[in-house]
Amino acid sequence: MKAIAALGLDSRICGLARSKKEDVDTCLDCDVDMVHVFIPTSEVQRTHTIHKSAEEVLDITREIVGYVRDHSDLCMFSAMDATRTDWDYLVKVFQVAAEAGATVINVPDTVGVITPSAMKVLVRKIASEVSCPIDVHCHNDFGLAVGNTIAAVESGASQVQVTVNGLGERAGNADLAQTVMVLEAIYGIGTGIKLEKLVETSRLVSRYGGFGVPPTQPVVGDNAFSHESGIHSHGVIACSATFEPGIMTPEMVGHRRRLTLGKHVGRHAVRQMLTDAHVNPTDDQLDEIVERVKFISAKGKRVTDGDLYEIAGSVTGTVNGEKLIELEDLAIMTGNHAIPTASIRAKVKGVEHVYSSVGSGPVDAALNAILGIVAARITLKEFNIEAISGGSDAIGHVTIAVEDEHGRIFDASASGDDIVIASAEAMINAINLLHHVK
Repeated sequence: MKAIAALGLDSRICGLARSKKEDVDTCLDCDVDMVHVFIPTSEVQRTHTIHKSAEEVLDITREIVGYVRDHSDLCMFSAMDATRTDWDYLVKVFQVAAEAGATVINVPDTVGVITPSAMKVLVRKIASEVSCPIDVHCHNDFGLAVGNTIAAVESGASQVQVTVNGLGERAGNADLAQTVMVLEAIYGIGTGIKLEKLVETSRLVSRYGGFGVPPTQPVVGDNAFSHESGIHSHGVIACSATFEPGIMTPEMVGHRRRLTLGKHVGRHAVRQMLTDAHVNPTDDQLDEIVERVKFISAKGKRVTDGDLYEIAGSVTGTVNGEKLIELEDLAIMTGNHAIPTASIRAKVKGVEHVYSSVGSGPVDAALNAILGIVAARITLKEFNIEAISGGSDAIGHVTIAVEDEHGRIFDASASGDDIVIASAEAMINAINLLHHVK
């Protein structure tokens, strides 16, 4: 906390403390701008966690908020498990906190049991009886965290608590990106958030936190602006607002619109993707390409961009253009006491190059070496691996997606019994695809 407070960020740094003076002192020692104190107020939590009576909670609230205000200009007070607390008693607790000097009162839906309609009524009641700005903290146990957060804003809450990717206890909390875009795009309420950084921030937290973001996650998921269905793709090609919100575009949040391949793909999407790659099949050839894509997808196999162009080349009798990079040799050094290192020898536009790189593992080192040998700015966006057969000698199928400096994303795959080699070949296939489509 001290390190964060010392960064000099253009934001208020808040420290969370139990209603104990030693906790508050720890926050103050960290030079935070605000101290946030909380105490359970519902009967079930009072009885089984802090073993205090309703009157004792009122006394503790008065004392701890007063103590914070003696040492800090800003104090947030939370009545933990507020939504399961008797509402009249809850208002009394908040009144005591406000009278003691709380600058913000927080209404936590600690176990995610309130509904948006009830949240509206509760926040209106608190706003009408307590003279203090209202903040809310919603959990997602029933998938209502964002809905409850927005309902609170509609009823007078001026602050909301959110987390990146909805991370939090159990099923998580209200998601940052979803909450921000509902407020900004639907309600026209400015949040001060840099919208174009939402996707980048989501991916950063996902990578460092080790929690993957579902493809269907609103706003930031890979499929948020992807279109497979023939009707949808046709409409989006003509006008993106036909099958997208319109008031929220991928560009607004740092995302990209993308046509994808699957068993529901239509002719318009396939033709557009082939046109982008300078492939122009006849109508009959296009029909055959689409049927092959659907046939493969119906078997449960993911059809990558690379697969599409291979299918198109087979149907039209054409050969894909010159490869940017051709792998000649790949050597890996790894071990429990060695830094994984990869050395690659490859031809780039016909000229032999040698490059070495390290990584967190042999696959990472190999991919870093390949990216290092290519002059273009290419970023690995997705890496998936699955076993095709069983046993220690199983065939692995690797799918990789890469993005170029223009934000275009293409995926390709490769298979083999050596996962490192298969990963390297998939990366090279994806890079060659990017080069071919330019």
